[in-house]
Amino acid sequence: MPFELFLALRYLRPKRNFVSIITIISIIGVMLGVAVLMVVIGVMSGFDREWREKILSASSHLKVLPPGGLMRDYKTPMSIVERNPFVKGVSPYVISQVMLETQPANTNENPLISGPVLRGVDPEREGQVTVLPKSILPGRGEFDVSGHGILVGSTLAHDLRIDVGDHVAILSANTLAKWRKAQKKDEAILPDDFTVRGIFNIGFDDFDRMMIVASLESAQDLQNLDGQVHGLHIMLHDPFRVEEARLALLRALGPNYDLVSWTEENETIFGALATEKTMMYVILFIVMIVAAFAIVNSEITFAVNKMKEIGLLKSLGASNRQVMWIFMSHSAAIGILGVGLGFGLGMLILTNLNNILHGLRKLTHVNLVPASIYQISELPYELLALDVAIICGGSFLICILAGLLPAWKASRLQPVEALRNE
Repeated sequence: MPFELFLALRYLRPKRNFVSIITIISIIGVMLGVAVLMVVIGVMSGFDREWREKILSASSHLKVLPPGGLMRDYKTPMSIVERNPFVKGVSPYVISQVMLETQPANTNENPLISGPVLRGVDPEREGQVTVLPKSILPGRGEFDVSGHGILVGSTLAHDLRIDVGDHVAILSANTLAKWRKAQKKDEAILPDDFTVRGIFNIGFDDFDRMMIVASLESAQDLQNLDGQVHGLHIMLHDPFRVEEARLALLRALGPNYDLVSWTEENETIFGALATEKTMMYVILFIVMIVAAFAIVNSEITFAVNKMKEIGLLKSLGASNRQVMWIFMSHSAAIGILGVGLGFGLGMLILTNLNNILHGLRKLTHVNLVPASIYQISELPYELLALDVAIICGGSFLICILAGLLPAWKASRLQPVEALRNE
């Protein structure tokens, strides 16, 4: 072992003096900085992954939209899309906002009203583009939208106190238009009656709270679309090659169609997440810089305390570079210990993160991760190798830079000056 490293490690041994206390504080500062960085960035990456998975399972990867807003001959573009090697499945859809009114079994209860989004789907093809057919809750019906059957999101069903077999009235914009015409003729127009056949839970709160699903024919009748659809949903083999697929489909379909990718539809969400993650990096690395000042203080105190030893080493022939490497090795050892312990602490917190949250929830009776805000019930995390490399490498580099100036100053010390006051 080089004597510079030997001396640096020897001086790291805990002793009952001021230098050892400052060194320990420096190591703890680096450890906490790395641990906090890992936890925060891991949770941010987890949110990004979780939302991508939820969004991709609840909605299509690409949408084919006609320029006029309605697509009459949708089977021709659908056959073109199906032949593309990027495409896993394709299905037509109708989507519109409606008013839903419950019909309570108890006549003394007032009906509840909501304004969900109605999605008309082809039941034979929907399983190719979303996980909706597999998301029906156990014991809460089945994927059946035949006739006037509908599926309701679990959160919406809970809010409106409806279950499988209940009847609801649905009013569309077309129904309201009929009402206006009927008022002039003193005729009565009744809202369309539907039966709840299933309760689904996608796991994405916005979808479960605001979506009801009917057959394509029922949705077309409600909107008086006469066999037309609003577009096509496309599922890809690889959602992350969506831009390649989009360009290929644009060439195949021609200029009369617009294609909207899932990244464009959710650009605001993922853009906000990316910005927040970058800001967290900046803010938390500032915390690491604060910890680096403790290392600077430790190295300066170490240099002052070891002035006699520096003079003796230089008298015995140690070069400026060797003395500098003693101090650099000392700060590097602090960095390695701090980063290593921080990595271990960060991993410990992340693996027990939800247990910690459940404990705090029981202790404070406060839900720290409400599903209505964050769209999830558990706090996710994902520690990417690149994030670990940036955190640990950046923190270690800060530790090295923090010890650079004190090491350079100590190496420039002359033996006579070092031994004069000893």
